[in-house]
Amino acid sequence: MGEMVERGRDGRLSIYSRAFLGLMRRDLCVLSREIAPFLIRVAMNPLLFLFVFTYVMPHMNSGAALSPAAGMSASGGGFGTVLLPGLMAVAIMFSGIAAVALPLAQEFGITREIDDRVMCPLPIAAVAAEKIVFSALQSIIAAALVFPLAYYIPSTPVLAHVNSWPFMIAVLLLASLLAGALGLTIGTSVQPKQIGLIFGVVVVPITFLGCVYYPWAALGHDPHIKWLQIAVLINPIVYMSEGLRAALTPLEHMKEGYILLGLVVFLFLLTSVGMKGFARRVVS
Repeated sequence: MGEMVERGRDGRLSIYSRAFLGLMRRDLCVLSREIAPFLIRVAMNPLLFLFVFTYVMPHMNSGAALSPAAGMSASGGGFGTVLLPGLMAVAIMFSGIAAVALPLAQEFGITREIDDRVMCPLPIAAVAAEKIVFSALQSIIAAALVFPLAYYIPSTPVLAHVNSWPFMIAVLLLASLLAGALGLTIGTSVQPKQIGLIFGVVVVPITFLGCVYYPWAALGHDPHIKWLQIAVLINPIVYMSEGLRAALTPLEHMKEGYILLGLVVFLFLLTSVGMKGFARRVVS
């Protein structure tokens, strides 16, 4: 009897694995047909930001007074060094949201395309997990594309090297999965017609308050904004930016243990909320 139960369990796991990989292959096929729009979407924003603020402005007359790079050298590098991990974090976040939240807005729309997915032999939670994993893959690709842009475009040298490969890989994987979980939470919490509003109300504010354009440690240097250093800790993008900053640059940063803890906690919370919302929207 025990052997029959074990065989049944192994059989289900085999079916689930094949179904999960089948969904991944389907999504990869779709991505391969839309690779050009994907690359443009990922590269355009960091390319323009880097070109204007780290290449054009430093070459202008009085550029030192106009550029955000002024005053950054004392902390271990120019503005390009600050931006490198921040823009990688933004690319990861936007890729995760674009890969999950935007497609869900269509799949939960009038056509109910989501029904095709949930008909495969997988638990509903596993279908949601596949979306997070696939978005994480896109986020890693996005971060890899942004790195050479943020390293070579700035007119001032960018100080970057990997201090610890295990820490770098852990941060990259956790941040990519977290971005997918954030996209799942947004996509299942907002009505399809309101998904565009979320970018202005939620995504843009958490980006500017996510320590993308400045180190988290720098917020504590002025007592007038010390409160902001504490307040931004509820923002998951802070831990993405600081994790990549700690792994890639000599700048001041949050302690590695706190970074990993923050990434894991927010990954667990957003995955839990997103999967519950996904299940609710599917059966509604």
